Amino acid sequence: MRTSDGRIVLGLHRSGHTRDLLEAAADLGITHLDTASNYLRHRSHEILKTTAGDLLPRFSVSTKVGFFPEGHSLDPTRLRIAVEQAVKDLGHEPDLVFLHNPEHSTSDTGRLGPACAALADTARAGLCRSWGVSTWDPRPLMDSDVPCPDVLMVRAGLLVGVDVLEAAEALATRWRPSQVWGMSPFGGNTAQEVWERFDPGVFLRKAAPVTKIQAAFRSAYGLPRVDAVAVGTDNVGHLRELTEAVAYEVDEYVVHEYRQLLKARQLA
Repeated sequence: MRTSDGRIVLGLHRSGHTRDLLEAAADLGITHLDTASNYLRHRSHEILKTTAGDLLPRFSVSTKVGFFPEGHSLDPTRLRIAVEQAVKDLGHEPDLVFLHNPEHSTSDTGRLGPACAALADTARAGLCRSWGVSTWDPRPLMDSDVPCPDVLMVRAGLLVGVDVLEAAEALATRWRPSQVWGMSPFGGNTAQEVWERFDPGVFLRKAAPVTKIQAAFRSAYGLPRVDAVAVGTDNVGHLRELTEAVAYEVDEYVVHEYRQLLKARQLA
């Protein structure tokens, strides 16, 4: 078994929640699972409990609330009820609950603060150990004041535009979370043509042979700088490849030069 490092979060967005995958993740030293109340047609929690069963205590489980069968909502009462339902469906309190993509309800002026306060209250009430905000596009949230979240989750990696990268960094500075997590390091698909057109290995300090997928994944920890990266897969071999990638080091100078090029292109 590999030593647990906590830097990889197994995301279950596109996962079938299979027992084999969860067992392999545990054996590879992955200790974090991330899901959401609306995954698998709003059945992720109960399916995870049934599939994982005795394995769940080996993981720190994070989930998300905000999407309901009829749409997205920042209503504090609905969010609390959703957290309470998550506890019932999982069979125990989640370690972390995110407010899921609050930018979907930015038309609800002034609702983000109370929504975040409601999640903070669920943590204080013992319904979860901590809370956070998961945002696909942080730009609409830039002027919002919220209670300091434990974790902020944002997109990370080479396919994230400079405007979103800068917005994520500015939001982290404004909200001062204890940790920042990245997600979707491959833009949703490792088979995209972009990964065949260039070698992301240039972003790593050369130490040993590294695959393009490993290099793209490892570089995501610096774009923007994050403490962990959530990645989804049902392929055990792919997951093993990613766990090996965390041993490599990101070349901060190359990342800085890349950021400068992105900025110059944006202003051109």
